[in-house]
Amino acid sequence: MAVRLRLTRIGARKDPIWRVVVADQRSQRDGRVIETVGHYNPQTNPSAITIDEERVRHWLAQGAQPTQTVRKLLRTQGIAA
Repeated sequence: MAVRLRLTRIGARKDPIWRVVVADQRSQRDGRVIETVGHYNPQTNPSAITIDEERVRHWLAQGAQPTQTVRKLLRTQGIAA
């Protein structure tokens, strides 16, 4: 099973809020997730990013691959990915 750290969309139409989740790469964008490890709200100024660093490091150590967008969010939070 290939596991990825990626974003899943929540929030209203034209008001997106994203969750940073751990999911099987074959599942749909807003489908089944293994664990929620953070939130990202691009609507605020500055953007609100909340990430559980300990859980992200755990999943990265287990071999989970972040998507490009999640990789950028992790870098802005100071978590090497």
